Amino acid sequence: MSNTFALKLNGQTIECNKKTKLLDLINPEERTNYIIAKVNNRLRELTYEVYYDAEIELLTQCDYQAIKCYETSLRYIVAMACDRIFPNLNIKYSYNISRSIYLTNKDDIKFTKDHLKKLINEIDQIIKNDYPLVKKIYTNEEAKRFYEEKGLFDKIDILRYRPEKTVHFYECDGYLNYMYGQMVPSTGHIKSYNLKLYSNGILIQYPRSETKGKIPLFKDAPVFSKTLKDSYIWARTVSTEYVASINKYAEIDGPIDFINMCEQHHNNMLSELGNMIYNDKENLRLICIAGPSSSGKTTFANRLRVELMSLGLKPVRISLDDYYKEKKDIPLGEDGTPDLECLEALDIDLINQNLFDLIEGDEVTLPKFDFKLGKRVEGRTLHINENQPLIIEGIHALNDQLTSSIARHQKFKIFIAPQAQINIDNQNPISLTDLRLVRRIVRDYQFRGSSAEETIAMWPNVRKGEFRWIYDTQENADYVFNSLLPYELCIMRRYALPLLTKIPDDSPYYIMANRLIKFLKLFINMEDNWVPCNSIMREFIGGSCFQDV
Repeated sequence: MSNTFALKLNGQTIECNKKTKLLDLINPEERTNYIIAKVNNRLRELTYEVYYDAEIELLTQCDYQAIKCYETSLRYIVAMACDRIFPNLNIKYSYNISRSIYLTNKDDIKFTKDHLKKLINEIDQIIKNDYPLVKKIYTNEEAKRFYEEKGLFDKIDILRYRPEKTVHFYECDGYLNYMYGQMVPSTGHIKSYNLKLYSNGILIQYPRSETKGKIPLFKDAPVFSKTLKDSYIWARTVSTEYVASINKYAEIDGPIDFINMCEQHHNNMLSELGNMIYNDKENLRLICIAGPSSSGKTTFANRLRVELMSLGLKPVRISLDDYYKEKKDIPLGEDGTPDLECLEALDIDLINQNLFDLIEGDEVTLPKFDFKLGKRVEGRTLHINENQPLIIEGIHALNDQLTSSIARHQKFKIFIAPQAQINIDNQNPISLTDLRLVRRIVRDYQFRGSSAEETIAMWPNVRKGEFRWIYDTQENADYVFNSLLPYELCIMRRYALPLLTKIPDDSPYYIMANRLIKFLKLFINMEDNWVPCNSIMREFIGGSCFQDV
């Protein structure tokens, strides 16, 4: 019986008769060009030894599936450098503006130019030395003792919620850490990064697949930055900044207090927002609401409408979906199909004319898009008075081209998104984007009959549209509404895990599904019967009182 197996790599078949490390299949001069590999559709570190027939695809920093490994490894290296030059500094990472990681410290010590220079020099030296990253398996008890010795108590709390009985530490030139992700084989694989002083911390920029493996140009975003800071302050105030503390809320206080506390925070923001609009009601005639996919725009628009009604106003919602052009008139995207996400998919001139006429007091017959016919038909006839502000919501709602006929002082712009500031531990933040993807997977299944595979398949195009049309408009917002509900992942876990685990391991979307499964499993289950019917959460899990509004 032969022990020979075949490896297909870059179109060539290699016959092997013993376990072979992926790294050994690569020309030594080219090894640091690669980050990680796909082996029979499973993501494997380059130190992985293959011993069976396999198709292998080596991934670079241009590949979406490799960037998470690159970013995790970079966080490890920066933490290692900090440990060497600032050994008593308790650092923390979070995701921040300009697609970057934000490095701060728990002692609120402001980073200086001298700190930055020393840190860059140490990182560069670590990368230059190309130290190997060696996986070491510890039991949970061994990991706990190590964390206790180091005073890393934030890493201890989450251990009891991990389903695994072991921890995969990585050792690098005497430094030991666990970053909840796969790693490059050695530090020399991290070829590019930028560090920049920002506020009291340091922004860490890294290559992105959507910029073809380049580091995105830095774009300051003070409004977004303030929103993230406010989110962090509130999370720290009510102890929801860590997965373990969220789980403890659900376990000890129970779902009723936890859910109501989070919902009350939304109520407080809605009250603040309603008063801002009411206090300028003589000027404001148009309320524009925009945000990325699965932000909760529809429920939020309805709740804001009700909030304004309680103040004596009678807002009227207009759906931008009714202004879609026929498919034949919509510009084509890169794939040759109609680009439904682009601004030009909407009849901009008609939107502007209808909004202007309504605000001027004219009676207007609005269009209604018939999706079965694929064209607009005649809709409702509308006339509004001075205490009836118009509300529009959609991905382009903050784009001034869409509402150029309306004076700026008559418009109130609102950006909505779940601005999560939740960490597994201080050195492992949870992605804001992953939270929205989980929301969308659940919603698409509940209301559109779409599988998790179908939702994940379309996600890259959704993200492209967001980068192109949404994020730049956030800085023009008059108010940013944080639609995060810290309890939501305890509930989403129950809905999302069964959908994600159905994805077979030969699916091209298995890698993404597996990553989402791993982070969702850190949260405990929580029943949803106490979630209010007007909650943004109901937009995704069902049971919303606004469902037919």
